[in-house]
Amino acid sequence: MKLTTKGRYAVTAMLDISLHCKEKPVSLAEISERQDISLSYLEQLFSKLRRQGLVTSMRGPGGGYRLSRAPSEIAMSQIIMAVDENVDLSKCAGKGNCTKDGHCLTHDLWMDLSTRIQTFLDDISLEEMMSRAEVIEVAARQRKKKEDVIEMVSKTTRA
Repeated sequence: MKLTTKGRYAVTAMLDISLHCKEKPVSLAEISERQDISLSYLEQLFSKLRRQGLVTSMRGPGGGYRLSRAPSEIAMSQIIMAVDENVDLSKCAGKGNCTKDGHCLTHDLWMDLSTRIQTFLDDISLEEMMSRAEVIEVAARQRKKKEDVIEMVSKTTRA
């Protein structure tokens, strides 16, 4: 299994929404700025996330995205699978045709590991991620950075 930027960015963006959508929907531009993810890439990811029912969108001024349900009800595995990632480590995609004779020597090992990874990701919700000290610390740092930029712009326009 190789988790690509698609899966990593989707999880990051969904966590960003979880942390910032209390007052209003979160725009992709805001996520792009905070998380340093290309806006066009986010548009592609959110098209898939919306189709899978993980987010809802609101158009117009003040529009953006919200989670479609509580953070406790969205597992990391759902996000990753929504953007077409999978956690299958076998070279046969679990079909058992690893070699011309059927299973390879290590087929069951890779299938067991894939199952454990899937279970691990199933057991972690957005809510759990939001409560982790490291996530809270990074979110606070990002908020402070934005406040510093706003203050700097404000001082520049007053001068």
